[in-house]
Amino acid sequence: QVQLVESGGGSVQAGGSLRLSCRASLKFGSTYCMGWFRQGLGNEREGVATSAVYGTKTYADSVKGRFTISEDNAKNTLYLQMNSLKPEDTAMYFCAADLFNPSHVGCAVTDWVRPNFWGQGTQVTVSS
Repeated sequence: QVQLVESGGGSVQAGGSLRLSCRASLKFGSTYCMGWFRQGLGNEREGVATSAVYGTKTYADSVKGRFTISEDNAKNTLYLQMNSLKPEDTAMYFCAADLFNPSHVGCAVTDWVRPNFWGQGTQVTVSS
């Protein structure tokens, strides 16, 4: 059973920064795709950023240039550095992962929409 535990959420003012962490019970080198999703109140869940085992990273257009996804393989931890935060970034943020890719889905925010493993989420609130 894969476990993903997020941390780092909180409340910040617009323009501020937060770094989310996702500690995983799996080896990153054996994981096909990892990433971050978010769901704001009354909104559908959306992909924020992905990181593929072969190194490619993708971002939602709304966060490009402001958010950075990275990983520390030694710590089995995925990060999301969020800068220049806006009120519209307010949401519950979830870490997700897939070990394999039997359906040949691309590890990209536009394609990877149904990961098999999820964390419990961490709340990010940005005030104006």
